[in-house]
Amino acid sequence: MSKTFEFVGKKGTLEIYRLETEPFGTNAYVLICTDNNESILVDAPGNAGTIIEKLAGTDVKYILITHGHGDHVMALNEIYEALGAPLAAHEGDAGTLPVKPDKLLKDGYSIEFCDYKIEVLHTPGHTIGGLCFKVGNYLIAGDTIFPGGPGKTSTPDDFRQILQSIKNKVLVLPDETEILPGHGESTELKKEREQIKSFESRKLGEKICGDVTWMEI
Repeated sequence: MSKTFEFVGKKGTLEIYRLETEPFGTNAYVLICTDNNESILVDAPGNAGTIIEKLAGTDVKYILITHGHGDHVMALNEIYEALGAPLAAHEGDAGTLPVKPDKLLKDGYSIEFCDYKIEVLHTPGHTIGGLCFKVGNYLIAGDTIFPGGPGKTSTPDDFRQILQSIKNKVLVLPDETEILPGHGESTELKKEREQIKSFESRKLGEKICGDVTWMEI
């Protein structure tokens, strides 16, 4: 597991970095604008010192939270106090966070950053208030979609909901969109689209939920 940030990619003056944190291998993402030295943190799962050090000397505009599960916000208290940046999350998960959000995000909101707008996509299913953040050709997806499958769900209704979220908010994006998930490596939407099409062609029953993959038999 990496304890240093890895460079994900660059588009114009926007740079994106990923840190796989301990103890659950949850990803934190840092966006930096090289033009004005502004930054944004997405999720605060662990390794607070490493995250704070990475952001030192930048103007942190927001701490954005994809959802309220503990493995994504374990270091939130420490990071929030150290950075002094506003915290933003969806109201559906606001009550599960260890820190009260300064801003509640809704589907369709956008956040001006660098030369881009960070688009807020509400993608419930894994949690009520699950969010994805789209900037340029990158989708920071939290636990909505992973390489090879959707996020874990607790009930068949939750599973149907996350599939609708993926269909309505993710699959409408261009094929070249790079999905940056809450755990593990990135994937290209084109690859996931093909697997989802095959997945939907099979009869899987009405009670499916949990850790599902697109290759589910």
